[in-house]
Amino acid sequence: MKSITTDELQEIVERGEEIYLIDVRENEEVAYGMVPGAKHIPLGQLPERLDELEAGTAVHVICKAGGRSAMACDFLEANGIETVNIEGGMMNWNGEVIA
Repeated sequence: MKSITTDELQEIVERGEEIYLIDVRENEEVAYGMVPGAKHIPLGQLPERLDELEAGTAVHVICKAGGRSAMACDFLEANGIETVNIEGGMMNWNGEVIA
């Protein structure tokens, strides 16, 4: 799996680049805010929501610290989906957050 840092993700977001980003944290965690443009799909719901992911597009995955996003990336890649793990997760995110 590929990975980038939260600083690299912030540069992508600030440049306005189109990426597909999912946040795999639980509902109570995302209540504190998400990266702008992220789609919330909790890790436990990922298997039944695979059809929501855009085919042919690398999926960037973020969580709180990087562990769950790595598990999500492993699962997605086993299902033929290219992924990019966000190292350090929201714990390292210094950019804008949306509710």
